[in-house]
Amino acid sequence: MAEVILRLRVEGKSFRTDRGDLPVLGRIDLALGAREIVALVGPSGCGKTTLLRIIGGLDTDFRGTLEWHGAAMPRVGTVFQEPRLLPWRSVRQNILLAQQTENAELADDLLRTLDLAPFRDAFPATLSLGMARRASIARAFAIEPELVLLDEPFVSLDPAMAARSRELLLAAWRARPTAALLVTHDRAEAALLADRVLLLAERPTHVLTEVIVPQALRRSSSAPARAVMEVLGANDGEHARDG
Repeated sequence: MAEVILRLRVEGKSFRTDRGDLPVLGRIDLALGAREIVALVGPSGCGKTTLLRIIGGLDTDFRGTLEWHGAAMPRVGTVFQEPRLLPWRSVRQNILLAQQTENAELADDLLRTLDLAPFRDAFPATLSLGMARRASIARAFAIEPELVLLDEPFVSLDPAMAARSRELLLAAWRARPTAALLVTHDRAEAALLADRVLLLAERPTHVLTEVIVPQALRRSSSAPARAVMEVLGANDGEHARDG
């Protein structure tokens, strides 16, 4: 692993409901290295998004500690499931507004990288879902973050559009490598994008196993990704036997 930029230790996390406390997170120990992509894979409702909210500083009501190395809180870019673009602003304006200090050159470079340059002056209502998602990725990278949080950024896209969007995300990441946490329920997507894959249990979630993607297979073509999928499947089998 590269130099560690954050360490999250969770002892537990619950939500209050009319029927009492609902345990969501169990014990989790997560470290993330600079320029490392880690995928969190688990069933719907297991607490993946809650983990992202804790790491992003949006939820501090948990038992445990979150430590950042080198800064009290780094710049964090977030890509939500919904693009959350301002509807009265153009694509380019949405990107520029996210920056603390306007950097038009960076914004325009991201528009080109993410294949959005022809739509820079378009308004969100005129974009397809895939284009709007790419605009939100551009906005996240436009702040020059130390960490990018990706909350199922390609969910509900058709396979061809999801594949194209993943390629463009990687192009943006390769141009400006940063640490990234990807939440997904799609194992193939995790295998295609990540350095490490953490397989999560049902609530209260904990890490069932960690799969380190072999260097030769990382962010490669779909054929090597199938090999990684076999590794993920093998780990599942081991845990099923351990029961």
